[in-house]
Amino acid sequence: MAENPFFAPSDLPYQLPPFADIREEHYVPAFERGMAEQLAEVDAIADNPEPPTFDNTIAALERSGQILDRTATAFSSIASSNSTDGIMEIEKQISPQLTRHSDAIRLNRALWARIKQVATDDPEESWLLEKYRDDFIRAGADLSETEQGRLRELNEELSKLSTEFAQSLLKASTESALVVTDRKELDGLDEAKIESLRRDDGTYALPLLNYTNQPGLAQLTNRDVRRRLYELSVGRAPGNFDLAARMAALRAERAALLGFPNHAAYTVADQTAKTVEAVEEMLGQLVGPAVRNAYKEAEALAEQAGFAIEPWDWSYYSEKVRKARYDFDGAAMRPYFELDRVYRDGIFFAAGTLYGVTFTERPDLSGYHPDVTVFEVFNEDGSRLGLFVLDPYARAGKRGGAWMNNLVDQSFLFGQPPVVMNNLNITKPASGPTLLTYDEVNTAFHEFGHALHGLFSHVRYPRVSGTRVPRDFVEYPSQVNEMWVTWPEVLANYAKHHETGEPMPAELVAKLTAASTFNQGFKTVEYLAATLLDWAWHKLTPGETVDDPEAFEAAALDAAQVAMPVIRPRYRTNYFAHIFAGGYSAGYYSYIWSEVLDAESVEWFTENGGLTRANGDHFRRELLSRGGSIDPLTAFGNFRGREPSIQPLLARRGLV
Repeated sequence: MAENPFFAPSDLPYQLPPFADIREEHYVPAFERGMAEQLAEVDAIADNPEPPTFDNTIAALERSGQILDRTATAFSSIASSNSTDGIMEIEKQISPQLTRHSDAIRLNRALWARIKQVATDDPEESWLLEKYRDDFIRAGADLSETEQGRLRELNEELSKLSTEFAQSLLKASTESALVVTDRKELDGLDEAKIESLRRDDGTYALPLLNYTNQPGLAQLTNRDVRRRLYELSVGRAPGNFDLAARMAALRAERAALLGFPNHAAYTVADQTAKTVEAVEEMLGQLVGPAVRNAYKEAEALAEQAGFAIEPWDWSYYSEKVRKARYDFDGAAMRPYFELDRVYRDGIFFAAGTLYGVTFTERPDLSGYHPDVTVFEVFNEDGSRLGLFVLDPYARAGKRGGAWMNNLVDQSFLFGQPPVVMNNLNITKPASGPTLLTYDEVNTAFHEFGHALHGLFSHVRYPRVSGTRVPRDFVEYPSQVNEMWVTWPEVLANYAKHHETGEPMPAELVAKLTAASTFNQGFKTVEYLAATLLDWAWHKLTPGETVDDPEAFEAAALDAAQVAMPVIRPRYRTNYFAHIFAGGYSAGYYSYIWSEVLDAESVEWFTENGGLTRANGDHFRRELLSRGGSIDPLTAFGNFRGREPSIQPLLARRGLV
């Protein structure tokens, strides 16, 4: 292990992890050495005989654990994007160890006593100091020895259950693919898509993506095939119901131990929402209008179908109604959305126009898979900004959805520019160009908004770098970046036919705009149902248990007044990875909370001339560059010039 690549900083540009040199057997020794080294560093800080100062305590903590950070960052990327049986075994082994390690630091009484004595007049240091104090309090630093002992047990068991949930879902989503033997059953899909689904044995496998309504439901003409696909989707990983119920009960117990009535209250206390009541007030303004719109949409779909529709009919007949009302066919847009052009002439073009940045592919730098591409990013003056890493395709061993993560955090403490990564789950064609749906293009712009938040980070300390902001704020900059998908100057630059190079016809764009609020009732109810389901699980009181998770789910949706037979939650309990295997427990409301800020910001950009350098520089300076080094709503106010209102969001979604 003397040559373990994690034991020293990467010598690649920007300290990009040396994926080509990393083998599975490197991880466990690196984790173990990294944890041991950081605990020694922490003990040295706690036992320092000098009076506690910001530099010898807080900044010293920021400097600690570099081997562990390098190892954990690379490992989490692989575990999410290119997992193997070996990686999953390591994950099971390491996950509880990491939890114990975190507790060992945050429940260190000598260290906590030292942190409480630190004082500073510097604004950025003061903000970070308060973040550390809040972190330690929320981790149980003030609890008694007995209480801390129980907290450690809870944290470790929750870590194990979360890993089990994630691995069960990954396996189930892969194994639950809809397999058909007759090509005719896939009627409605284009030929390239069908060929990409062909397996060596001559059958066709339509894989499941992570949410309820699979893309094929909008295209497959065979109703029984749609039903089978839908039922596979909602019924996958049934064992996860019991795991979820157990996790929710343990989280409720932990919240009570830390002085909160439930896990939801614990979660929102350090978010921008602050209180359970604030979240529920916002959600309450959306439920009624969304459900009313959804019932109107259901009536229109039933009229088009000629029968009472089922959940697996909604996407298919909504496309029929959309075409009838607006003469809009989403499939007609795909030839104009070729993957490489979407990025180079769309996403990169918009970023260049707004912020003056440029992107240069670095074929000499590799990722962990041949599909990964690395770009170097430069400021307008030619100075180096960081690296952008793109992994666009779905594959076995890659979790569902789309996400951004930092491979290297920007910080002036280490003189380190950022390395950020976007993951998508686009089906790779067997041959020819990769053509995207409109939703996939929108997702690509969204995730790149996260990437910009990481790339433009301009802070001193890693703890507040880039996207390390409250969960209910982190989606905001990424949602703003979606506005450039159809911005005329941007769309005209990238939406060109992959064969002829002809621009997308103006009438097709006009139809897309006209149809933009169509089906918003469905989309909002689908989202709100998942949000309120998350909320119900995490408002369990200490000692309250759920013996029948599916019945609990149904009752929760009914109580929240979002139980519509033809619209299931975007994520059901059994595959709700955001809240049971990610960081969004009692936090899925974050997307709509952030969209309030997003809608306000889109209105500001539109009123101030749109895609201009002045606007981009203002957004970058006041918001994107600040990371978590300032109160998020203060940063928003500095950008927008006022407090946010929900009205622009209601208007956008057609819910006024």
